[in-house]
This record gives sequence, structure tokens and C-alpha cells, in this order.
Amino acid sequence: MLRLARRLPFATAIPLSFAIYASLCGTASAHVKWFCAYDVAGQPDGLENVLCLDFEFLTGLSILALMAGSLLEGTPVGMAVLQALDRATVLIRNNLETIFRCSVAFFFIAIWGLGGVLLTPELKTSSPLIGAIQLGIAAGMVSRRTMPLSALGIFTLYGVAVWNYGVFHLADYPVFLGVAAYLALTGLQKNFFGARPIDVLRWTAGITLMWASVEKWAYPEWSYPLFIAKPEMSMGFTPDFFMRAAGAVEFALAFALIWTPLVRRVGAAMLAAMFISAVFEFGKIDLIGHTLIVVALFAILADDGGRQSRLRDSWILPFSYAAALALFLAVYYVGHAELFGTAIL
Repeated sequence: MLRLARRLPFATAIPLSFAIYASLCGTASAHVKWFCAYDVAGQPDGLENVLCLDFEFLTGLSILALMAGSLLEGTPVGMAVLQALDRATVLIRNNLETIFRCSVAFFFIAIWGLGGVLLTPELKTSSPLIGAIQLGIAAGMVSRRTMPLSALGIFTLYGVAVWNYGVFHLADYPVFLGVAAYLALTGLQKNFFGARPIDVLRWTAGITLMWASVEKWAYPEWSYPLFIAKPEMSMGFTPDFFMRAAGAVEFALAFALIWTPLVRRVGAAMLAAMFISAVFEFGKIDLIGHTLIVVALFAILADDGGRQSRLRDSWILPFSYAAALALFLAVYYVGHAELFGTAIL
């Protein structure tokens, strides 16, 4: 496939090569906290170690891939790809609300069935009231009128999780707030200050995955037990480099979710493929835990609305990407230092 990429125009070869590598990183999309020991308050890798030559190379490659995709968007090829995506996703788009309601019901019945789970597998609870709220959220999916009540239930569970586990741990999961907002806004047939429900969901999904990417750089050692149990995961690279690369791919694709239509829809497709491929490696827990974000990604993939791309979007992309990367690194490391007294460098 890489030989084929060399024969294509430069603007097409870069995102294609990036897509090939992203597909190989799929197993890294398993949420490590569900399968390995972790310490949220532990000392992360210092920024001096994170911001190495490998990191700079991977960041540059990410920007090139995103710029190539953005430049392609305004061409006849880009328009043809968008039209093909529209045709391929018409069933999802026409039935999105039903799919979303069924998926939310499945997710909350599934975690109720697991027992002792708040929202994700590592967030434990012993309260019987939590199970009742989870079943109530699922029941609220029966009617559009009760969707806002289910949204209130999700906000409540998220608040309980923040109280029990702290705001830094729950910074992993703002997508649940996006899901709740989507349900409330869809049920009420409202927008959020001009933003459509799908846009709110899209932004929270992007923020969730960009934050998770920084965590891969900050705590690569959390994943080492997975490399010992499944050495083929690293594809012959050292675990440190693989985690840097996996974080770079995930951050780039997460950033893509907040960009222009073609870039975000292709990014959503690639992320969904990565999450689905991880299920074959990690099984039922991964399937249940990632249900809502995968459904959100399919919703983004099928979305044919929103502001259309402009030429200037391609030229401001590198600066926007650099700003997002600097912001997430700064918030993660400075926030961690303030909350837990850890070193930044």
C-alpha cells in the first residue's frame, strides 16, 4: 500500500500513509485504565521527555496529513468524496435519533448488568441508587419527551463520579456531557447558542480524545503490561515510541473532529475503525465502554451539515493545531501539578 501511496499526488499520499499507520494503531485505542493498573496522582513523564525529536517529527507529520486533507476538500476530488460519504451514510443520517436512543439504552442497561459501575469500568460504586438511575436513563429513550430527563440522569452520574474520583479523572470523559447535551437538545428540539446538538457532541468527543492522547504521552508505562501480554501490539517499535505515535495519531484525528466537513468525517471514520478493531483484542468490556463514543463518531461521519470549508481554513490549520496541542499539554501538566504537586518538566 505504501508503494501505491508513492504513485499518488503528494496531497493524496500524505493522508493515505497517515491512514495506513492509524489503522495499524487500532489496538492502542483500548482505554488502558480499564485493563491495567494506573495512578492518576502519579508523576507523569516530564515535558522534557515528551517533547523529544520523535514527538516533533510525529507532530509535523500530523499537520501535513491534516493540511493535505483540508486542501483536498475544496477540489473536485474532495467534493466527490463528500458526496460518496453522503450516499454511504444516508441510512445512518435518516435514522440517527433512533440509533442514538437505542445505543444509549443498550449502554446503560449493559453497565447496569455489569454491576457496581458508574459510567465506565474503572469508576466503581456500591450504591443501589446508581443502578436505578441507569435503568431510568435507558427507559427514557423510549420517547423523545423523556430524553431530557435521561440527560439529567447522565449529568447526575457524571457529577457523582466527579465527587468520588475527582475532576482530573473525569476530564477523561467529557463525551458523556456531550451525549447528555445531545439528548436534551434533541428532545427539546433546541440548539445550544446556535450550535446544533451534533456539533456539541462532536466538540466533546474531540476534547475527550485529545485529552486521552496527552495521557498516552504522560503515562506510557500504564500500557506496558499490555505490550508484555500482547507483544505484537507494538509492531516491532519500542513501547515508548509506539505510545508517542499512538498519541499523535489519536490527537490528530481528534483535532480533525472540530475542523471542516471532509476532514472531520474522514477522521471520524478512522477513529471508529480504530475503536472497533480494539474490540476484537479486548472483548466485551471494551465494546460496552466505547459504545457511546463509537456511535458519536458514526453520527459525525454521517453529518452532512455545518459550515462548509473555506480556503483560509487550510492555512490557519497549522496554527490552530499547534495552539490546541500547546493548550492541552499546558492544561494537563499545570492542572496535574496544581492538584497533585507533581513536576511539570
